[in-house]
Amino acid sequence: MLKLHGYFRSSAAFRARIALNLKGLAYEQAFIHLRKNEQRAQGYLARNPQGLVPLLEEDGLELIQSLAIIEYLDETHPQPPLLPENAADKARVRAISQIIACDIHPLDNLRVLRYLAKPLGHDEKEVEEWFIHWIRLGFEAIEPMLAQDKRCGRFCHGDDPGLADICLVPQVFNAKRYPSFDLKPYPVIGRVFENCMQLEAFTRARPEQQPDFEK
Repeated sequence: MLKLHGYFRSSAAFRARIALNLKGLAYEQAFIHLRKNEQRAQGYLARNPQGLVPLLEEDGLELIQSLAIIEYLDETHPQPPLLPENAADKARVRAISQIIACDIHPLDNLRVLRYLAKPLGHDEKEVEEWFIHWIRLGFEAIEPMLAQDKRCGRFCHGDDPGLADICLVPQVFNAKRYPSFDLKPYPVIGRVFENCMQLEAFTRARPEQQPDFEK
């Protein structure tokens, strides 16, 4: 049995849940409350020295980092594939995914926002402006990558969901947390997001569908 350690609001854990659902894999969940700093408990740090989520267990193996977990799942459970076969297509999908997972998300995750507020002393409005700034820069790059490339179909790459969609959906959820963020300049991102949210694999992974959800 697969076991996923995560937190309902974590974008990275959200990605892992989507991937597991797309693969049709049954998994148990364990909950690490990031706002209560459970990720810094010694028992958890012994398993994941970064003190982050997700962590995936399978048969004594413990894996960290969402993109590594997703590619592991794609290699060990190859159907349906989350990456295209062609090397150039694969590079395109990874590029879109990494704009989100490597450029936007590390600047906007909970530990960074907490650090901006304390000890750096930025107020709530300044933290919000920081959060939105980095999403906007990322979306300004992703939107033309989708709109100007014929390989974009119902989803980021073709007509089947894959790694790029797995990364995009949680980031759109994050953007929607702030009413001041306008998604209208990104119509293709919005269309792909809506197509994803018609699939059970994505809707079942939503933060509010998780047992540890808190308002």
